[in-house]
Amino acid sequence: MLVIIFAGLSFLVNGSRTVPLYSQVDIIAGMVFVFVLSMIVSASVWPAIIEKKED
Repeated sequence: MLVIIFAGLSFLVNGSRTVPLYSQVDIIAGMVFVFVLSMIVSASVWPAIIEKKED
Protein backbone atom coordinates (compact mmCIF):
# COMPACT_ATOMS: atom_id res chain seq x y z
CA MET A 1 0.00 0.00 0.00
CA LEU A 2 2.74 2.45 0.94
CA VAL A 3 4.64 1.62 -2.23
CA ILE A 4 1.61 2.50 -4.36
CA ILE A 5 1.18 5.82 -2.53
CA PHE A 6 4.89 6.58 -2.92
CA ALA A 7 4.82 5.73 -6.64
CA GLY A 8 1.70 7.79 -7.26
CA LEU A 9 3.02 10.85 -5.49
CA SER A 10 6.43 10.50 -7.15
CA PHE A 11 4.97 10.33 -10.64
CA LEU A 12 2.53 13.14 -9.87
CA VAL A 13 5.22 15.51 -8.56
CA ASN A 14 7.70 14.55 -11.25
CA GLY A 15 5.12 14.92 -14.01
CA SER A 16 4.06 18.37 -12.87
CA ARG A 17 7.56 19.81 -13.33
CA THR A 18 8.74 21.14 -16.70
CA VAL A 19 12.16 19.56 -16.14
CA PRO A 20 11.79 16.18 -14.40
CA LEU A 21 13.60 16.12 -11.08
CA TYR A 22 13.82 12.31 -10.77
CA SER A 23 14.44 9.63 -13.37
CA GLN A 24 12.29 6.51 -13.51
CA VAL A 25 15.21 4.54 -12.06
CA ASP A 26 15.20 6.86 -9.02
CA ILE A 27 11.48 6.37 -8.52
CA ILE A 28 11.70 2.58 -8.83
CA ALA A 29 14.66 2.47 -6.44
CA GLY A 30 12.63 4.55 -3.99
CA MET A 31 9.73 2.13 -4.33
CA VAL A 32 12.02 -0.80 -3.51
CA PHE A 33 13.44 1.11 -0.54
CA VAL A 34 9.95 1.91 0.81
CA PHE A 35 8.93 -1.74 0.35
CA VAL A 36 11.98 -3.04 2.24
CA LEU A 37 11.45 -0.56 5.08
CA SER A 38 7.79 -1.48 5.37
CA MET A 39 8.68 -5.19 5.49
CA ILE A 40 11.22 -4.55 8.28
CA VAL A 41 8.67 -2.63 10.32
CA SER A 42 5.90 -5.16 9.76
CA ALA A 43 8.24 -8.05 10.66
CA SER A 44 8.72 -6.50 14.07
CA VAL A 45 5.04 -5.68 14.60
CA TRP A 46 3.26 -8.87 13.46
CA PRO A 47 4.69 -11.28 16.09
CA ALA A 48 3.32 -9.11 18.91
CA ILE A 49 -0.09 -8.97 17.25
CA ILE A 50 -0.15 -12.75 16.74
CA GLU A 51 0.82 -13.40 20.36
CA LYS A 52 -2.04 -11.22 21.58
CA LYS A 53 -4.50 -13.10 19.36
CA GLU A 54 -3.36 -16.50 20.69
CA ASP A 55 -3.94 -15.58 24.34
